Parts: sequence; structure tokens; C-alpha cells
Amino acid sequence: MCNKHFTEDNVVEHMQKARNKGKQAFSEFHAVEAPGHISAGSDSAADSAISSLLVFIIAHALAIPMNKIFILLTVLMTGIFLWKVGRSMHLAWSRLERINSLVMEEKYEIENNREEEREELTEMYAAKGFREPLLTKIIDVLMADDNKLLAVMLEEELGVPMDAYVHPIKQALGAGVGVIITALSIPLGLAISETFGLFITTFAITGIAAFFMAKIEKISTLEYTIKSLAITFLATFTTYFFTKFLIHEIL
Repeated sequence: MCNKHFTEDNVVEHMQKARNKGKQAFSEFHAVEAPGHISAGSDSAADSAISSLLVFIIAHALAIPMNKIFILLTVLMTGIFLWKVGRSMHLAWSRLERINSLVMEEKYEIENNREEEREELTEMYAAKGFREPLLTKIIDVLMADDNKLLAVMLEEELGVPMDAYVHPIKQALGAGVGVIITALSIPLGLAISETFGLFITTFAITGIAAFFMAKIEKISTLEYTIKSLAITFLATFTTYFFTKFLIHEIL
């Protein structure tokens, strides 16, 4: 069965295309920004920690005085803070704009193609196992409230979970807090040991951040944390030995 709203698709095909559109709008740009201010904070803390450690390793290998290394790390944290906060807010606003576009499209369909929207609802709830006369009662209730209908169509038809978003400013603040936590850990690490202190704080921050990310994503916390620490170990010690090798060969 086809109509003007569905063009050449039947209801099921139309709903599948709509769901794909919703997934595209819901997806992150380049899949680099975890959703939520807590995830953004964890991600930023880990990124800034590993960045500071790599810079420290290179600077220490080049025999740069410790006071100058501290200044270098301070400047680095300032740049990373601005980058993470700005980028997080930019990505969040971009997602919000895509979702807003979907909302306006769906709102137009509700206002101008009510019979087609009713048919879609009927198909969706019939697929969930609802049967007459309850099916018709449910559809009547949803069709009577445009706001409720809009929310249902966005989540059921487009697959857009409207409660999964935080305000861009809140997400940017989460990213900023993550960088600040790392920045505050730098003098602590150097106080513990000028040689190995940042290794300790970096691995601690990376492990804690990975643990919280795994909790949020509802995956194995132990496996995810171990893998994150292993990647951090590989990156830092490869940088250390590679820097030593290049200094020996060049200088």
C-alpha cells in the first residue's frame, strides 16, 4: 500500500528509512565525542593526561630544566582546555541542530499528514504485539496530543532517544573539568617524583576514566580498564624509548 507521504515505499520501508535518518542525526561527528558531560569529562581527563605525559617524556629526554618543563606543561594544559571545551560545545551544538531539524520535519508531517502518521503508529504498535480493540485506543490517545505524538514518532519511528542529550554548555563544562583535574594532578605528580610522578598520575587518571567510561557504556569495566592502561603503556614507553633512540642517533 502506497500513498503520497510514503511515495513508492510501503509503511515498513518508510519507517526503516526514517530510522536510518534518525541514526545519522544521533551519531557523533567522527564518533569522537562520548555522549554526556560525565563521559566528556572522563575522555578529556584521559586525553590531557596522556598528552602531558608524552610532552614531559620528550622534554625530559632533551634535558630541559624542570622549571621550564612545568611552564611548558602549563601552556599545554591551557591550550588543551580551550580546545576540549570549544570542540565539545561545537559538537554538541551540531548534534542539537541535527535533532532540531528532525523535530521540525516530524512536526510538519504530524500537522500535514495525520492519516499517514496514524498508519505508521498502527504499524509500529501492531509490530509490538498490540491487537484490537486496544490498538485503536492507544492510537487514538496518541493522536489526540500532538506533543506526545511528536515525542513518540521521534523515538519510535526515527529512533532518537530524546533523553540522551545534555545541554552543549553542560557537556563543555564536563570536558573542561576533566582537563582541570589533569592540570591539578601535574604538580602533585611532580611532587611525588620528578622522574616518575607523572607516570603515576597519568596511569591513575587513565584507569579511573576508563572505569567510568565502561560503567556508562555498560561494558566490562575490568577488560576496558586493562585495555586502556595497556594502550597508555604502549604509547608512553614507545615514545620514551623512541625519543632516547633519536637523541642518541642525532645528537
